[in-house]
Amino acid sequence: MYYLDQVKYIYGEIIKSLFSLVENRKSGLCISRAILPVIFIAVGMLYSCGSTKYVPKDKYLLDKYQIKSGNSKLDEEELATYIKQKPNKKILGLKFHLSVYNLSREDKDNWWNRSLRTIGEEPVILDVYQTEKTASQLNLFLKNKGYYDAVVTDTILYKKKKARVTYNLVLNQPYKISSIQYKFEDENLAQYILPDTLNCLLKRNNNFDVDVLSAERERLEKLLKNRGFYNFSKEYIFYLADSTRQSHRVDVTLGIKKFRQYSVDGSYEDIPHPKYEISSVSIFTNYDPRQAIINNSEYLDKIDTLVRDSISIIFNQKLNVKPGVVLSSDFVLPGELYNLNNVNQTYRNLSSLQLFRQVSIDFTEPVNQNDNSLRQLDCNIQLSPFVLQSYNIELEGTNSSGNIGGGGNIGYQHRNLFHGAENFDFRIKGAIESLKETSTGSYGNMVELGAEASLNIPKFLLPFRTEQFIKKFNPKTTLKLAYNFQKRPDYTRTVANASFGYIWKGNKYVTHIVNPIELNLVKIPYKSQEFIDWLQGTYIFYSYQPHLVSVTSYSMTFTNQNLQKTQDFVYLKLNAESAGNILYSIYSTSGAEKVGGAYELFNTSFAQYIRGDIDYRFYNVLDKNNSIVYRFFAGAGLPYNNSTALPFEKKYFSGGANSIRAWQVRSLGPGSYKETVKGTYANQTADIKLEANLEYRFKLFWLLEGALFVDAGNIWAINKNDDRAGALFEWNQFYKDIAVGTGFGARFDFSFFIFRFDLGIKTRDPVYESGQKWVFGNRKLGRGDFVLNLGIGYPF
Repeated sequence: MYYLDQVKYIYGEIIKSLFSLVENRKSGLCISRAILPVIFIAVGMLYSCGSTKYVPKDKYLLDKYQIKSGNSKLDEEELATYIKQKPNKKILGLKFHLSVYNLSREDKDNWWNRSLRTIGEEPVILDVYQTEKTASQLNLFLKNKGYYDAVVTDTILYKKKKARVTYNLVLNQPYKISSIQYKFEDENLAQYILPDTLNCLLKRNNNFDVDVLSAERERLEKLLKNRGFYNFSKEYIFYLADSTRQSHRVDVTLGIKKFRQYSVDGSYEDIPHPKYEISSVSIFTNYDPRQAIINNSEYLDKIDTLVRDSISIIFNQKLNVKPGVVLSSDFVLPGELYNLNNVNQTYRNLSSLQLFRQVSIDFTEPVNQNDNSLRQLDCNIQLSPFVLQSYNIELEGTNSSGNIGGGGNIGYQHRNLFHGAENFDFRIKGAIESLKETSTGSYGNMVELGAEASLNIPKFLLPFRTEQFIKKFNPKTTLKLAYNFQKRPDYTRTVANASFGYIWKGNKYVTHIVNPIELNLVKIPYKSQEFIDWLQGTYIFYSYQPHLVSVTSYSMTFTNQNLQKTQDFVYLKLNAESAGNILYSIYSTSGAEKVGGAYELFNTSFAQYIRGDIDYRFYNVLDKNNSIVYRFFAGAGLPYNNSTALPFEKKYFSGGANSIRAWQVRSLGPGSYKETVKGTYANQTADIKLEANLEYRFKLFWLLEGALFVDAGNIWAINKNDDRAGALFEWNQFYKDIAVGTGFGARFDFSFFIFRFDLGIKTRDPVYESGQKWVFGNRKLGRGDFVLNLGIGYPF
């Protein structure tokens, strides 16, 4: 009750603040009166949590269940799957959906009450039969885990129309594996399995676990399929268990049966498992399954075949892709033993070319094979291509770190430009976004126009042979040209970009990106007089000069997310880049003269710096309706030699829809610095950034999801010449400049995109003096302490 009282108190304080802001027209805060019904509903739900309003007489609301085992080795999440009846869903410990349902009136059947009942969740009434069934299922689960003497009982505590169920698991002594023996009806398989016993999942003194036994069968099936045994399956593996020799000890014998070969007349013979060798490989590069069925004879008449490296390349009328492209993706080769890993790798590589909408790999056995020790397999790979060329026109909402606007794209794509699966994209885009002026709160517009052309080539463009690397890592070479024009109220910027790089997957979790060269030519043809006055005489003046950036960069991304499972996962991204070092070495050794203190290329000074950052996220999935996301970001850039300051596009900023949401984009920091010049647009940047975020996400109803969040961090300058007061990063002071914001949000999940709004509330503002930085307890919340962020997609 204490916890619920505290939640109600905090909730009440927020409601009162929102009411006062709604009623205070002078505040200028755009909060619509339309949220008032939502507030009333929220208050009603809070006080109706756990209500037994719709619980029938002589029935009980299932309020809670608990599993007590005293054994930390049991997987609680796995145990929970055996619970037949679970209480109503909770959000922050409150039965939100039950509360919505309870707001409806039983005697009314109008639209409003039907909606409440549809959105909400009717009370879960205790069913004693389901409780007993759960106890039985838990007992069966424990037996499968080796606890054959386990006892499961259930206890139900009734109180005020509510029931709490406790499942007591008394495990007793488990049965453990005493020894592991092998029995080979097919003695030939011993030479493959016995040397691999180090990887065996069955271990002496471990529990006699049915799930582990099953997993070992699957492991051995894959092991043998990777050794040429195409027709081997886990059904040939059996277990014998003997528990009579010792108490609670099991002698396990793993047996493997012979291969059962059936004849045409239905008779069969048990023979040693045959190995299979790939006899032939055929790759049909433009297979059309529809035409093959409708006009089979006519379709087959138009087929031609080209043989390369003993592999038949089959095509209909015209070869649509260079043979080397599909051959470099193929791991199934004539003369080699069948290998399941090679089949899977071939499928992944061919699919990653993004040239084929369907990849099919089939194997057939030639008839009347007499050799039972080594048989032949024919491999047929059928590739159905995408439509090669496409055009699209898109209208979209834009969200540049919280600046909301709209835009459009006209795009052209060719998936096979030079018949080598080269993916060419050309796009022309335009957008307009709103920018908020810092002092008056008025809005200006940012207009952006641009064009971009990119070419992805499914191999490394290097002066030496890379066939084996291509087969193993499936690399791509990327070429890109782009031009961007951006007109803001305070300045106009143009960026011309050219880049050349490589991308490949180290394994299924890790992706590497290396850009040996990336050139950016940045021009600023216009600055408003107010912006010039703001820059004049400051350190950041150097960031807004025309410059050339020659970058070499590396990026690594790791994620173990499994889209097929609801489970915790990690996301990690590392970036490192340097610029200008080679050019500076050439100019300095050649004795070239500096212009204005810096070397120039094409009459433009080039930037020289190093920069790196890390973005770490942990997604803690509590259940299918609730999750917590933790994020940490740290980055720093250091200009030197030819650069006085980092180019402004390489600087860090904070605030906005994907950062610290209690501040507008680019309005926080650096450090404790406070902008005093009126009539400017938020544009605070610096060299160092630290940020931490915590967000609790929960599903509500229909498309709606909710979120509660806390953000903390700031940006700082690295150079003592930065004259913004309080901007400099100092090891013994920086923690005093940490900004903290909190808030709540709502997200509409439309599957193909997520629309989001978050209301950020300042909690700790570093611009105030020491002792006054925390908002609560020092001053009342005002208009400037609330920021409404609109966004597309999750913030991270």
